[in-house]
Amino acid sequence: MEKKRIGHVIKVNANMVTAQVEGSIIQNEVAYILHGEERLKAEVIRVRQNRAEMQVYESTQSIKTQDVVEFSNELLSVELGPGLLGQIFDGLQNPLPALAEKYGFFLKRGVYLEALADETQWDFTPLVKPQDKVLAGSWLGFVPEKIFKHYIMAPFSLGGSLEVVSIAPEGRYNLKQVIAQLKDSSGATHDVFLQQIWPIKIPIKAYAEKLRPLEPLVTKLRLIDSLFPVNRGGTYCIPGPFGAGKTVLQQLTSRHAEVDIVIIAACGERAGEVVETLKTFPELIDPRTNKPLMDRTVIICNTSSMPVAARESSVYTAVTIAEYYRQMGLNVLLLADSTSRWAQAMREMSGRLEEIPGEEAFPAYLESRIAAFYERAGVVRLYGGTKGSVTIGGTVSPAGGNFEEPVTQATLKVVGAFHGLSRERSDARKYPAIDPLISWSKYNSFINPEHQEAGHAILRRSNEIAQMMKVIGEEGTSLKDYIEYLKGEFFDFIYLQQNAFDPVDEATSQERQIYVFGFICGILNSEYKLEDKAAALHFFQQLRQSLRSWNSAEYGSQEFKKIEEKIELFLEKNKPEKTP
Repeated sequence: MEKKRIGHVIKVNANMVTAQVEGSIIQNEVAYILHGEERLKAEVIRVRQNRAEMQVYESTQSIKTQDVVEFSNELLSVELGPGLLGQIFDGLQNPLPALAEKYGFFLKRGVYLEALADETQWDFTPLVKPQDKVLAGSWLGFVPEKIFKHYIMAPFSLGGSLEVVSIAPEGRYNLKQVIAQLKDSSGATHDVFLQQIWPIKIPIKAYAEKLRPLEPLVTKLRLIDSLFPVNRGGTYCIPGPFGAGKTVLQQLTSRHAEVDIVIIAACGERAGEVVETLKTFPELIDPRTNKPLMDRTVIICNTSSMPVAARESSVYTAVTIAEYYRQMGLNVLLLADSTSRWAQAMREMSGRLEEIPGEEAFPAYLESRIAAFYERAGVVRLYGGTKGSVTIGGTVSPAGGNFEEPVTQATLKVVGAFHGLSRERSDARKYPAIDPLISWSKYNSFINPEHQEAGHAILRRSNEIAQMMKVIGEEGTSLKDYIEYLKGEFFDFIYLQQNAFDPVDEATSQERQIYVFGFICGILNSEYKLEDKAAALHFFQQLRQSLRSWNSAEYGSQEFKKIEEKIELFLEKNKPEKTP
């Protein structure tokens, strides 16, 4: 049995603790600082000869020199198995409701609980038999979890071809009971349980092939799907100033996006927003299943008041759980809110390590860390031929809404779509506040490319004329230009803006988006001969008349009634003033 390695604290600098230890030390190894009856969890982030510099996931108040440090010889890992769905964890995978029930609402320092309940019995059904050949990640059986089949897989840590020595018969088992035994190429036998442990900073690569993300992910938000789409297995970011609607936009996406599993990582968000998320989600009903949305959701949260080291772990814990469900052939959406506070935590830790700072004092490796995180997204083909995917969407909170700052720029270099929120749109109550003039996407939409380009052209031309009108006024604008300006305003008001609190307008299916987008673009690109500006709105009155004459029953009369109401508001808003 390996002798336990012991060290002693020699320096404390906020959440950075330096210990002196005899023997070998592993980078990213988990250690525990023994302070009285408390065991404070830490991670080794730098090794210098016989000194280990550790970031502590708790407050280091009252820690003193010569406190004992125990090294575990294990990397920071998470428990993967049935029972994850519907849970709320912190960055170290402590179940927060269980902590609150046991210790009250004020979390005690140095307390860690098992992420999954060991005693829970699960109905196991085997899919293999003795002497079958399998690989790491192959499905050995399944248990029902919420609305899914939760596949029990061969441990990801095993390499090469494996032989099934034994498999448990159909029945009820807990997480500590052996359900299978596998033999590797060397003849060694390995026990398999319903759960397995995996280090969070190492991607799970138990699949046959990684594929390009080509299939659109339908979020049912018109502005995103029609103009700046995201693909399943792709990446996107939502930068924007504080209060522009990033968190609400992510919550809408989590509810309506056509994915199987949603993982929410609140890394460093304000406590008020996290509390609102924790109160709101258990009450939401999934429009796909009419069951609680939490049945297919996992929440990982660390507020801005928690130690900075925990922010980093919450991001990696979330993406590891996402990869785990991807291995079951499911489509997973990971929403990280916000990666800026994760980057700020890296900057703080880098400063304590006295590393040479990069731009705005962020560490020089900021870009590589952000790239490594987003690269864990993707579509994979499993050994059985089934496909699974992880789509990653991260919000960025640049100070003052400045998109030129390092975190936003580093993120833009690696993501496939950019949904930039603007203060002007949010102040004007134009939601979602994604600015269509600065946003972009590398992915293909399900919208007809000609219609999509027409929509972009209408918005660009309208903006050019609006800027010109600020200088020369409405009186100096030609009738043709004035109509072009109104077309852009109309397209934005009628189609791009969505009411998140309206049961009809909050989500639009793919089929409806294709039809309505083409319908509106077709009329906006029509030519009308008008004599003066007072008659310019006749153009939009014609559109309203066309809408009324069209039988919209097939695509949902309620939705087209909603569009007609918007047209009425638009006409009222742009009614020409009467001259005396």
